[in-house]
Amino acid sequence: MADTSELVFAPLGGVGEIGMNLGLYGIGSRRQRTWLMVDLGMSFAGDEAPGVDLVLPDIRFLESVKDKIAGLILTHGHEDHVGALLDLWPKLKCPIYTTRFTAALLEAKRLQEPGAPKIPITVVKSLTQVDIGPFQVEFIPVAHSIPDSHAIAIRTSAGLVLHTGDWKLDPTPVVGHVTDEARLRALGDEGVRAMICDSTNAIRDGVSPSEADVAETLKDVVAKARHRIAFTTFSSNVARVRSIAEAAYANGREVVVVGRAMDRVIGVAREQGLLDGLPPFRGSEAFGFLPREKVVAIVTGSQGEPRAALRRIAEDDHPEIALSSGDMVVFSSRTIPGNERVVGQVINGLVKRGIKVMTDRDALVHVSGHPRRGELQQMYSWVRPQVSVPVHGEALHLFEHAALARGMGVPEIVNCFDGHVIRLAPGPAERVDDIPFGRLYKDGRLLIPDTARTIPERKRLGFVGVVSVALAVDRGGNLVGDPSVEITGVPERGEGGIDMLDQVLDTVVTTMENLPKARRRDADALSDTLERAVRGTVNAAWGKKPVCHVHIVEV
Repeated sequence: MADTSELVFAPLGGVGEIGMNLGLYGIGSRRQRTWLMVDLGMSFAGDEAPGVDLVLPDIRFLESVKDKIAGLILTHGHEDHVGALLDLWPKLKCPIYTTRFTAALLEAKRLQEPGAPKIPITVVKSLTQVDIGPFQVEFIPVAHSIPDSHAIAIRTSAGLVLHTGDWKLDPTPVVGHVTDEARLRALGDEGVRAMICDSTNAIRDGVSPSEADVAETLKDVVAKARHRIAFTTFSSNVARVRSIAEAAYANGREVVVVGRAMDRVIGVAREQGLLDGLPPFRGSEAFGFLPREKVVAIVTGSQGEPRAALRRIAEDDHPEIALSSGDMVVFSSRTIPGNERVVGQVINGLVKRGIKVMTDRDALVHVSGHPRRGELQQMYSWVRPQVSVPVHGEALHLFEHAALARGMGVPEIVNCFDGHVIRLAPGPAERVDDIPFGRLYKDGRLLIPDTARTIPERKRLGFVGVVSVALAVDRGGNLVGDPSVEITGVPERGEGGIDMLDQVLDTVVTTMENLPKARRRDADALSDTLERAVRGTVNAAWGKKPVCHVHIVEV
């Protein structure tokens, strides 16, 4: 049996950043801890990682202790909490526990991913207590922007911890359960040592509007529209999909669904009765045959994703969906930090074509699934933890959350970031260690660590281009034939209008002629000299030094 002398929390993702959530709880002595994972998410790459599809947490620490991992808990089905599972679980092969909707969503995704591994998942009912090694885990229902979301109560010999996951307080969530106030109050009465809590909206005052309030707005928007309306929202927001559909049917319109991710979630939602009472939706092939005033489309691409339906519609490049001047697109979503530029491109593309655009700046067409300050205060008043550990947010969110908890009278508050090991009990809560952390880039079919040279080199190529020089040299160091030069990402003409390709060729020939024969016979020295000369020539004509590759063939 493990030594249960110390309970620690150690995030490997999602603390100090938005997305890529992965939290660890460990119990035992420093060298003999048993670990419980909570969530295994991903985030999207920005300009810092050109060409990269997804960003996943670096789990090299977990690989080093995989025989001591008791299990993995999935709080809900959002990609920033489960999106790394198919790629990283095969490296760990630990038991997985989650609830019904999340498990079904993962299986539906797996079936659409060629070569994805079969992952055994234990399905747990809400409010059920499960023993996972030295941890006893209970799934507490909470409201969020996806069905079947849960906070996790973790009981150990060193104390009780509440990991809230993503949550909000919504008395009328349209689909899914409300946050279980009674159970949370009961945990507070039992005595919660630490609460590890969502910080996403800790900088926003008040409480979030209800999903039911959005539903009323959507009905009004559809009622006033004269032509086609396309709504874009997160595909996992089943409540929003239901509200859009009800608004359409209330106004005599058909619902057309566009996008593979949306189809997948709707299929799971129908199987589980979350869309009961609604007629079957139409596929994208029906869009062009419906009268302009009789259609509501629900499309993927609220974040400006390049291959998603809305981006292609904005560029008038979708094979089945076309919008005209006077039609409307409603962004029933928020822009995830980092996506502002690409979302702006989509909006501008639509506006240029005369398509009206509505966002949450214009009307209550979206609400967040995360708690504002008023909701955080209510949670603290119910749970009454001895220790507050803000997570799920950038530095500003975490520190604002910490200040709120301090104002609520929480005795101990710990500010932590990815890679920190925080002792929760016994003794004062504090940082006691660090563990390796980082990012893995999913680049095509490969996972590349953020320490690899691949991405920095790719970024450099994007800024300064590349010049490739190939030449043949005989044993005496004499040039055989003409050199071959290719320039990529370098201007064709330099300062004063000089032809850049000719200038590089002249530099190669002149440098060869001026070099002593001994250096010409040394391939390494020759390559180094030519590289410096070419970069200097291009810099003189352009003001930038390109990457230069010199290939020497000895004949």
